[in-house]
Order: sequence, then C-alpha cells, then structure tokens
Amino acid sequence: MNDSSWDAPAGHGRGGPHQGPAPAGPAHEGRPAAQTRPMPIVPDVPAGGFQDGHGRGAAHPSGPLFRDETPHEHPQEPMTSRTPPPPPAPRQKKSAGRNLGAAIGVGVGLGAVIIASLYIWAPAFVGVIAVAVVVGLWELTSRLQERKQIKAPLVPLAIGGAAMVVAGYVRGAEGAWVAMALTALAVLVWRMTEPPEGYLKDVTAGVFAAFYVPFLATFVALMLTADDGPERVLTFLILTVVSDTGAYAVGWRFGKHKLAPRISPGKTREGLVGAVTFAMAAGALCMQFMIDDGAWWQGLLLGLAVAASATLGDLGESMIKRDLGIKDMGTLLPGHGGIMDRLDSLLPTAPVVWLLLALFVGTG
Repeated sequence: MNDSSWDAPAGHGRGGPHQGPAPAGPAHEGRPAAQTRPMPIVPDVPAGGFQDGHGRGAAHPSGPLFRDETPHEHPQEPMTSRTPPPPPAPRQKKSAGRNLGAAIGVGVGLGAVIIASLYIWAPAFVGVIAVAVVVGLWELTSRLQERKQIKAPLVPLAIGGAAMVVAGYVRGAEGAWVAMALTALAVLVWRMTEPPEGYLKDVTAGVFAAFYVPFLATFVALMLTADDGPERVLTFLILTVVSDTGAYAVGWRFGKHKLAPRISPGKTREGLVGAVTFAMAAGALCMQFMIDDGAWWQGLLLGLAVAASATLGDLGESMIKRDLGIKDMGTLLPGHGGIMDRLDSLLPTAPVVWLLLALFVGTG
C-alpha cells in the first residue's frame, strides 16, 4: 500500500474537503516529503462492509481512524454495537461429594445394629465383627485382582479371619496370634495349587490382608472381654466417629491448607485440628462417665491418640486406593462406598484404644 491511497474521509481532514492527496509537510515541492507520522493500520472491514447514507459500502472502520479521534466524532456509530462483557459466573457452593442423606441413613442403621448386638448379647457382636471382616477381605482381594492382577486367596483368608476374631474373644491375645500364624500358613499352602507364576506377590498380598483386616479387628473383640467391655467398645466407636466427623465438618467449612495432597487432596490441616479437638472433648466425657475408674485427663490423651491413628488409617487406605486407581473399595453401603471405606480409620485405631485403656484402667 502506498501513501496515495490514504485519502482522508470527507469532513474529517484538517483542511476540509479537497481533491487528491494532502501534502505531507509545509513545503509543496514536487519531490516526495519525508513522512512525519506513522500511518495507522485499519482493521479489516466485516463482510458486507459498512453502509453509508446512500446504501453504498463505506470504508470507514468501526473505531477511530487516527489517534486523536474520539468515538464522539462518529455519531452514526452507536457505542452499544460493542458486545458487552459476559457476566461473572455464579460462585459454586461447596459440595460434600456424596449423598449425605443416604450416608446418614446407612450410618444410623449400622449404629443401631452395633448397639443392639453389643448390649443384648455380646457374642452376637463378635459375629458382626466377623461378618464385617469377611466382607472387607472380599472387597480388598477383589480390587487387588481387578486392578493389579494379584490373586490373594480369599477362602483361607475368610475362614482364618473369622477364626481370628472368635479366637481373640475366647482365648485372648494369645489365641489371636495363633490364629494369625495359622491363617498365614494356610495362605501359603492354598496358593500352591496354582501355577508358580506370581506366587510371591499373591502370598505377600494375602498375608498383608490377613494382618490389615482381621488381625487388627481382633482388638475390638479383646476390648469386649473386659467387665465393662461394651462401654469400652462404644467408647472406641464414638471417638473414631467423632474424630472423622470433626475432621470432615471443620475441613469442609474452613479447610484451606492441604494435609497430604499427594495421598488425599481433600484432607486439610484445619480438618486435622477439628479431629483432634472433637476427639479430645469426646474422650474426656467418655472416660469420665463411661469407663470404670477412668479420668477426664486420660480421655484427653485417648482422644488425641485416636485422632492421630484414625487420620493415619484413613491416609493409609487412601494410599492403597490411589495405587489401585479407584475411589472406593466397594459399593455395598450407599453414601459410604464399601465396608473397607468405613473400616479404614477403625482398624488401626482398635489396637491403640485397647492398649491405652489397658494402661489406664487395666484389662479386667
């Protein structure tokens, strides 16, 4: 494009209408004058062009031609022709991520079954523990086989796991250890009936499952053998549930700083503070009014330990699920996931509560 094509539109030049190109400077010699002002770049005209008063296409762009022009110099171009900016998106409300109605209903139902079996007939509660252990083992071994092709033998695990819980209730800690050893041996022998490929990883996963689910659950049965056994088990359940609830409520409302983002992005440090606070308060009340010879300060220590063990247990199962690439271990409990998704904080907390209660008030 050369300079002769930039004729100023009528009525907009500084010297009024004229014919031909305007001189570039004060001298009117025949030689070209030096350009003293950069030529503006005219934006592309939309398809169909602009229409002047006679219906002909006009070449004037939609904005000012020169830098000193303002939109008021072109009254035929309304300012409303520009597209207004989109309104800001509405702020999203925090979501719990689960069906809270179903979760509360299932939780109340499970609590009713546990309390009824615990206070009506203690052996029935041992049966509830055994059923939970078997279902948890089924969920864990199924996910291992689906996601990692690890075939931990379920039959010896289920039989040995149930026997472990019963042995702990009947024979105490010694019976639980013997049942654990026999279960591990049964896993090694049972796997020998299949080809040797993958034997080591299968039996390793089987022994891990035997320790992780039934052996840790046996400590709940050991609590039940004390004179105030139902109250000890109820204290254990209350503190664990209160810790989880405090972590959820405080973390959902105030959580900003991640606790372990690579393991469980939803957990926050504020939630951990909530778990500790709620568990310590509940522990002081339970030890003072439910446990024989218990003291409130012991409850504070017990609540602190429960908050720590429950959080670590939750993170531990989150680590397993992240390695497997799943969100929940199962779908048996609406709003909760599977049985293992409810046992994650209970299992590692059981030996902690049993040990501290034994130290504070004895095992009788």
